[in-house]
Amino acid sequence: MRILFQGDSITDADRSREDNTRLGVGYPRLVESALGYERPLEYEFLNRGISGNRIVDLYARIKSDIINLKPDIMSILIGVNDVWHELGESPNGVDKDKFYKIYSMLIEEVKEALPNIKIMILEPFVLKGCSTIENWEYFSKEVPLRAEMARRIAKEYSLPFIPLQKGFDELSEKAPSEYWLSDGVHPTAKGHEYIKEQWLKVFKEYI
Repeated sequence: MRILFQGDSITDADRSREDNTRLGVGYPRLVESALGYERPLEYEFLNRGISGNRIVDLYARIKSDIINLKPDIMSILIGVNDVWHELGESPNGVDKDKFYKIYSMLIEEVKEALPNIKIMILEPFVLKGCSTIENWEYFSKEVPLRAEMARRIAKEYSLPFIPLQKGFDELSEKAPSEYWLSDGVHPTAKGHEYIKEQWLKVFKEYI
């Protein structure tokens, strides 16, 4: 059974572009370790997360990096760059309505090409950190809007949804936000462990 992890740098996590067995140092590797230990030889794992990706970038590679790979199960974590890329000299973000539209198109086309695929949607998240504090009002408003769209898509297509923001907020009451997300966006090892735990919880319940 082939499991595909899709998303941006949070999923990418320094994965190899040449060796499919090198999933990076993030939650995909942790999921592989846990499931591979519990159920030896039952799963194949692929990571196609790409740093900097927005929903439009993921949609642009739907054929090569999703459909052609024929996964049985796919999880998607995308959304923070759709907000982040609006900042700077050349704004290139994706507003919430377009985010919803493109995300919906992606899900519909994948399901049409791969009728038996099981898809899990992960919630984008953000905390105060060195990369977000200067524009915190913007991040704290806009990322939840992309999360709302992701949740809406999961509901409309009857897909499992993996909430993450509330958990990171609660974890930040136990230790500083940079303990979990190094810069307010990218997880530390402990942050990836949290995502892995939530991923497996939903996976085992729905898949």
